[in-house]
Amino acid sequence: MERYAWKAKVKPGMIDEYQRRHKAIWPEMKAMLKEAGISNYSIWNTGDELFGYYECESVAKASEVQARSEINAKWDVHMKDVMIMERDPITGAQPLLKEVWYFK
Repeated sequence: MERYAWKAKVKPGMIDEYQRRHKAIWPEMKAMLKEAGISNYSIWNTGDELFGYYECESVAKASEVQARSEINAKWDVHMKDVMIMERDPITGAQPLLKEVWYFK
């Protein structure tokens, strides 16, 4: 199992809307995440900063499934007005954070 961590920002004053949209996440989005092999997914915030973490069978597979997913593209459009979206130029996903330390 591989681990993936990312960070992003919510536009000022939009954290409540960001949370509301995630409480109503689309079933198709959940299905796409499962198809990508993603599990144990959580998103945390402090102020307008977000930190996301998930586990997956393969980061490469998860990135590929998300990159070709029409529902993921629609979700990005749905979230664009509440988030500042930085993208990794290679994967098109939020930039992967580099692991510094791990305790199991």
